[in-house]
Amino acid sequence: MNERKMPVVFSGHGSPMLALEQSNATKELKRIGDTITAQYEKPKAILSISAHWYTEGLFVQSSAEPEQVYDMYGFPQELYDFKYPAKGSAELTESVLNALGSRVSVNDEWGIDHGTWTVLCHMFPEADIPVVQLSVSSRLTSDQCLEIGRLLAPLRSEGFLIFASGNVVHNLGRVDWSNAGGSPMAEEFNADITNAVINHRYDEILRYDKHAYAYYAVPTPEHFLPLLYILGAAGDDKPLIFNNFCNLGAIAMTGFAFGLKDE
Repeated sequence: MNERKMPVVFSGHGSPMLALEQSNATKELKRIGDTITAQYEKPKAILSISAHWYTEGLFVQSSAEPEQVYDMYGFPQELYDFKYPAKGSAELTESVLNALGSRVSVNDEWGIDHGTWTVLCHMFPEADIPVVQLSVSSRLTSDQCLEIGRLLAPLRSEGFLIFASGNVVHNLGRVDWSNAGGSPMAEEFNADITNAVINHRYDEILRYDKHAYAYYAVPTPEHFLPLLYILGAAGDDKPLIFNNFCNLGAIAMTGFAFGLKDE
């Protein structure tokens, strides 16, 4: 067993149909999950920061059996029949409460939403690792999101995997189902943010709204902010880049795994 601190991971999730796909993207997600298991053994539990739990305030779950939330509409019945029966973790919830103190409170009105289970079902398909969601708070500034990540970083040494799901570029209003790649604006924004992550130019990422194409790539912040939590938790670790591509014109699937060696 590797006794180093657990890695931290940010993954793009895109369409909820990701859960049912067998593609190069899902193979990469499986590779990341397998690499984590090989280098660290199985995480004790996963703290998931999903773009789809966007709240007034910062909340963490405590349910022993969190509900699987199907927070999407108009998809095939097969997707609504899909199950990812992850349990909760009282130990992880307590560690989050201890790390964040009065900044966070318990809220079990939500569950494990598709920002979490559509990705984790490929990374850890057995659903045998407990999952606790932490919300993305609309009240936090970019700098405060980074600070929350820094406060959570000690959980890595306790055997917990810190995971976030969102998209570097996410503009549903500009989605083009006939475009297998990205628009020029999506490609440029994704490349600039990815380069900033690689080179630890975090000020550029925190000030993403100053980018020429921010209005296009991040029309609303909830899918981008989970990345900032992860950057805070990553510290000085170097990122392993995966699924670095855009699709549907205005979605970036790019992911970053900090603390992993590429195998």
